[in-house]
Amino acid sequence: MSTVTIRDVQVIATQPGGARLVIVKILTSEPGLHGVGCATFTQRFRAVIAAVERHLKPLLIGRDVDRIEEIFQLSCVNGYWRNGPVLNNAISGVDQALWDIKGKRAGMPVYQLLGGKCREAAACYAHAGGATKEEIVDSIRAFQEQGYQYIRVQQGGYGGLEAERPAPEGAQPGSYFDPRGYMRAHLEVFDHVREQLGFAVELLHDVHERLVPIDAVGFAKEMERFRLFFLEDPLAPEDLEWFRNIRQQCSTPIAMGELFNHPREWQPLIQDRLIDFLRMHVSQMGGLTPARNVAAFGAMYGIRTAWHGPGDVSPVGHAANLHLDLWAPNFGVQEWCRFGDRVAEIFPGIPEVRGGYMYPNDGPGLGIDVDEELAAKHPCTDGVETWTQTRLPDGSPARP
Repeated sequence: MSTVTIRDVQVIATQPGGARLVIVKILTSEPGLHGVGCATFTQRFRAVIAAVERHLKPLLIGRDVDRIEEIFQLSCVNGYWRNGPVLNNAISGVDQALWDIKGKRAGMPVYQLLGGKCREAAACYAHAGGATKEEIVDSIRAFQEQGYQYIRVQQGGYGGLEAERPAPEGAQPGSYFDPRGYMRAHLEVFDHVREQLGFAVELLHDVHERLVPIDAVGFAKEMERFRLFFLEDPLAPEDLEWFRNIRQQCSTPIAMGELFNHPREWQPLIQDRLIDFLRMHVSQMGGLTPARNVAAFGAMYGIRTAWHGPGDVSPVGHAANLHLDLWAPNFGVQEWCRFGDRVAEIFPGIPEVRGGYMYPNDGPGLGIDVDEELAAKHPCTDGVETWTQTRLPDGSPARP
């Protein structure tokens, strides 16, 4: 087989919904052969575009597309400083695109290159919510009717409903929440949900790292009686040592990793068996290559995967997640955001969810592409993020 090289590296940025999506497209020396990968960091999308176009592209032009591991390792260290969200997402776009190309050259889906299927489809979870306990139960039942067996439950947004405690005079604008009120309200919500629906439905909940460590320990302990499938991100990456306290005091399963960039963030949690689900954002950690390695590492310790899959993971990123899900022996569950028709038109081959399961299309590579003409009709807009300007009741800045 003749050597195929990288001819060009392009970036496609589009915003057909709320999230700014960034896709890397690699063109090769073989006419008609290209690959796509997800590089979406929606809050800092222009920085990722610059990293791809100004730094990675000059490094990669002319290189052999088959040398995925070498290109990943070289890209990580070529800038000397490493393991940050901007660079990792840029590297991920390239890495996923190269896996896409390799699958197309082999005439196989990427999951076959990873080692083949362990399952025919990936069980997904949906997001149920509402302002009241009754609305939440209705939302859960609606998803059950669609076949979902795993359902995440939130009252209001992350951190619960808007804080009711009055702020001091002159407090700055922001997204206010009350940590104590949030905990009380959600304990009442889960009491009501279990009373109404029993324990057959698998429930999940996302703390979104909004609690101080000691409150997170107590909340995980209180939630134990509801037998969650998992409690997500109870602690921030800065508070990793506190996972041992949670493990020592309760058996609530823990999922963690959405904000992780650096291997030293997930390595100790895996090797000390302090979490139960790997929750990383695959493009945030650098792409399929590191995700494959982490999944294999987790399997050695009985820790399952639950890759991050919100609306600010592009459909290309969701396709990459699915290939990992189908292959990994230690797959747990997959988050699914339920894209609309407009997004599906822009990304032909988007994974299909039926009856609570995500199915591949078995096309070669990642099995997905981008309609650049349609994508261009939805350019990304600039703006200052508001939901991450979170504040405690007294107006103090808080983690989002």
